Amino acid sequence: MKKLLLFVFIVQLGLSAKATEGMWLPLLLSQLNEAEMQSLGMKMTAEDIYSVNQGSLKDAIVHFGGFCTGEVISSQGLVLTNHHCGYGQIQSHSSLENNYLQDGFWAGSQAEELPNPGLFVTFIVRIEDVTDAVLENVTEDMHPKERQSWVDKNLPGVEAAAELEAFQEAKVRAFFEGSKYYLFVTETYRDIRLVGAPPSSIGKFGADTDNWVWPRHTGDFSLFRIYAGPDNKPAEYSPDNKPFKPRHHLPISLDGISEDDFTLIFGFPGRTEQYLPAVAVEQRVEVVNPVRIGIRDRALNVINAAMKADPGVRIQYASKQSRIANAWKKWIGESQGILATGGIAKKQAYEAEFAQRVKADPDFQKRYGGLLPEFERLYTEMGPYIKANTAVGEIAGRNIELFTLANTLHSIVKMYDSSGAPMVDSRMGRIADFIDRFYKDYSPELDQQVFAELMAYYFEEVEPQYQAPFAVEQYVNAGKTGEQLAKIVFAKSRLPKPEALKAAMEQGPEAFVKLIREDYAYALVRSISEHNEQGAEQAYRKLKDEIDALQEQYMRAQIAVFPDRRFYPDANSTMRVTYGQVKGYAPKDAVRYEPVTYLDGVIQKYVPGDYEFDLPQKLIELYEAKDYGEYGSEGKMPVCFIGTNHTTGGNSGSPAIDAHGNLIGLNFDRAWEGTMSDLNYDPSICRNIMVDARYILFIIDKFAGAGHLIEEMDLVHPKAP
Repeated sequence: MKKLLLFVFIVQLGLSAKATEGMWLPLLLSQLNEAEMQSLGMKMTAEDIYSVNQGSLKDAIVHFGGFCTGEVISSQGLVLTNHHCGYGQIQSHSSLENNYLQDGFWAGSQAEELPNPGLFVTFIVRIEDVTDAVLENVTEDMHPKERQSWVDKNLPGVEAAAELEAFQEAKVRAFFEGSKYYLFVTETYRDIRLVGAPPSSIGKFGADTDNWVWPRHTGDFSLFRIYAGPDNKPAEYSPDNKPFKPRHHLPISLDGISEDDFTLIFGFPGRTEQYLPAVAVEQRVEVVNPVRIGIRDRALNVINAAMKADPGVRIQYASKQSRIANAWKKWIGESQGILATGGIAKKQAYEAEFAQRVKADPDFQKRYGGLLPEFERLYTEMGPYIKANTAVGEIAGRNIELFTLANTLHSIVKMYDSSGAPMVDSRMGRIADFIDRFYKDYSPELDQQVFAELMAYYFEEVEPQYQAPFAVEQYVNAGKTGEQLAKIVFAKSRLPKPEALKAAMEQGPEAFVKLIREDYAYALVRSISEHNEQGAEQAYRKLKDEIDALQEQYMRAQIAVFPDRRFYPDANSTMRVTYGQVKGYAPKDAVRYEPVTYLDGVIQKYVPGDYEFDLPQKLIELYEAKDYGEYGSEGKMPVCFIGTNHTTGGNSGSPAIDAHGNLIGLNFDRAWEGTMSDLNYDPSICRNIMVDARYILFIIDKFAGAGHLIEEMDLVHPKAP
């Protein structure tokens, strides 16, 4: 019976879906998507995209650092990804003397390429359907906890049974809320070197103002190289390693794009939640996002002012500010997009039809009739808990660096308590490295200002019953002002002072742990976190577990109740293919956005001396001379373009591939109006933003003078007669 249900499930997947929507598993393209993709203009077959028997597109795609995507664009292991994906590495190599963030970096030879400890890329070797093995002994009517217990028992054996080379790994991931399971066999390379990056005035042009916005004019790219051992297999860093030779690398098209051209995005999208009920989306818009946005508003106001005032702080906080601002602006666009497109009302209409179909079928009514009312009850009950828990997470867990340091040190205290001083002593080298990295890019003065703002929010906006008594006592003693509390904490705490921690470490684990335990900031953040853990978070987690179990049932219910609807799995950082077309859009009345931007627009935005819109003089000179080489088009230099591909976080750095399998662009963002695509894809305004491959080549060749990198790429003209 189970196999029959799964067979029906797969058949249902292929029946209907809006073109361009969805994040599809590459091994299922031949069953589900190939014909539709070809109807949109694709000239390839599914085997060209994903094959285990011969080199295919998937062999050029890498999971970059576990958080972005990259693609191999030469036979010598050259990897292209976004500037913002390589930002941390570029920053780590930067100083006031060699400011690669500001000035860019271009290795003149392979000997000059810079190693990046801790950075890795992962290839997918093959994907296998292991649903039957994982769900062995699982039945349809089994309680969710019993079901999960069997899955947990079966998973290790399934992974252990995978046929692997010594340097390969296997991992099983769940799809459709646990209705399907696939095994991914991977190869990971850990010697990754920085090859090239444009200055931030190109790679981050527009910075926060243009982030998530179209029209866009950002050259968001960087170059790395994979190095391997003498056998071309993964190896730890060694100066004797050689450039990796891939099974496949992407040729680069010089022919550019036109509206309605086919586009394929290949990558590792992080997380989407397409199948949430309307009440969950409504809670996101009305409760969760306002808390997140309000807290980060305060943090960013402080950080942005400090970065504008001090070039040193700008280098220190460039990556941190980008991380904080990226999510902040995304949440704003997500809420606005859902409201603008009536996303909640559409889900409510969908649920009304679901309820009508369920009511008309006695079996459905028995199994699924209570799902939607139960969602309503659980989300309503969870409202105050999720609001408080979200606020504490943003304040105590993410945006006050002193607290994030204290939280990390808390893990050392727990290690000491559970395993003793010898275990801590064995980790002292790693701890010292972490502390050095933390203080390298830390400004106590700036963090104190952020602390003052966010703790004021904590006491003004979080409901009193969710405020920690110890924290309230300290706030009262400080005259009930965040600024005064910040002064006291940063004066009394030893954590903002690296020399204090290092001195304690030199005395041994006991002295180090004693310093942490007795620290004022540590005591304050632990009181806030523990009060939240025992109150709002505990209540939230209990309800969330019930909601997750209900969501599993709702996913299976939707598939059963809507047999004519095509469902695709939510993103979960596994390899996916999305496809669409180059298209403009009209976000509001009397406004129409064209699908391509040009260097003319970069010059129009140019503001000398402005940290977001300044430009290198050489780029201006190339524009004035119209010196675009073979990369220009009809006297203009294309910069970015948009398409209808369904993307999300993790697709940063994904290749935009044309109908023939050539690189035409580099995915790096979404249009602000459509950032709600994680919850509700709407083809009218959901657009992904890509750097035109020709602009990338132009910057490498004409701007940077790194023609030796162009020479190792394959440049093609697929549109030529």
